Amino acid sequence: MTTAAFGTIADQLGRQAIELPSWAFGNSGTRFKVFSTPGTPRDPYEKIADAAQVHRYTGLAPTVALHIPWDLVDDFADLRRHAEEHGVQLGTINSNTFQDDDYKFGALTHVDEAIRQKAIDHHLQCIDVMHETGSRDLKIWLAEGSNYPGQEDMRSRQDRLHDSLSTIYDRLGDDQRLVLEYKFFEPSFYHTDVPDWGTSYVQTAALGDKAMVCLDTGHHAPGTNIEFIVMQLLRLGKLGSFDFNSRFYADDDLIVGAADPFQLFRILVEVVRGGGYDNPDVAFMLDQCHNVEDKIPGQIRSVLNVQEMTARALLLDRVALTAAQEAHDVLGANEVFMDAFQTDVRADLAAWRESRGLPANPMRAYLDSGYQQQIAEDRVGGVQAGWGA
Repeated sequence: MTTAAFGTIADQLGRQAIELPSWAFGNSGTRFKVFSTPGTPRDPYEKIADAAQVHRYTGLAPTVALHIPWDLVDDFADLRRHAEEHGVQLGTINSNTFQDDDYKFGALTHVDEAIRQKAIDHHLQCIDVMHETGSRDLKIWLAEGSNYPGQEDMRSRQDRLHDSLSTIYDRLGDDQRLVLEYKFFEPSFYHTDVPDWGTSYVQTAALGDKAMVCLDTGHHAPGTNIEFIVMQLLRLGKLGSFDFNSRFYADDDLIVGAADPFQLFRILVEVVRGGGYDNPDVAFMLDQCHNVEDKIPGQIRSVLNVQEMTARALLLDRVALTAAQEAHDVLGANEVFMDAFQTDVRADLAAWRESRGLPANPMRAYLDSGYQQQIAEDRVGGVQAGWGA
């Protein structure tokens, strides 16, 4: 690849934004143990300070998503000011109906009206938080379903889900959205109430234009053609956001691109082709939260991986690809596609960063900054933030 070719996409790369999840900076682990790491944030303020480090060195992460109730504070206006002082904004508000005993058999789908109303009220509280933080999106993931055939009436649960979502949707402000995530299994193993993009699409389409689908790249069965789903949702105008992570087996939440960089490239090719890149209606976010890597460097690595594959996707020769496709030149089309994937853009990205006042090597710059050592010394004592805090 020539520098001139890279120059054609430089401005587009400058408009990339990837939201970070606050919970990625807390202690996390496997289903067997949550591990502690030195310097772990003790409250949402420290989570945001850590997230701001990622943006400082990459220029790619200007917003931070919050999780309620994990990130509840007394004064969200003050938390918003704190974020702005650190050079970032508060982003998506994520609800939580999977850590309360009342929700053992469902939340928004529960047969008990009182429990269902409790879950609805939680989401209405999240919308109140959105008003204070200036957030646009309310993201909903539901850990609801059943483990055994005959355990639940699946159709009635879909009806109750629609009714609950409708009540929440009606409370949204004019500039706010509801984004419904899906996951094909876990913690329910026989059926999940929102297991796939089709169910999420059906439910959000019934609500209206302010309801969209969230696609988590780790929430599919092995072998699923995720880029096909991306294409279809963009075609239907219902792709609201991504949760980027990487998986080998199930919902592993590993560093983006770690398991299959080619899959990440293929997804981003469809994002670009379908008009989802540099599109304010399609939000890019990480949902990465694992147990062996340091948190800030792990987030830096993920956003850089997304940027690298985005650059390769933008460099795809669409004219040559279309010509080969229309001529049914199977191998020629595949060669054009693979040429873009195999393009080494690392040196050009380093030069691009320097031209914008960013370090050529963000990871090295962060490690040399001393921030990691400083927070390890300063954050001794107190309760460290974790998955449930």
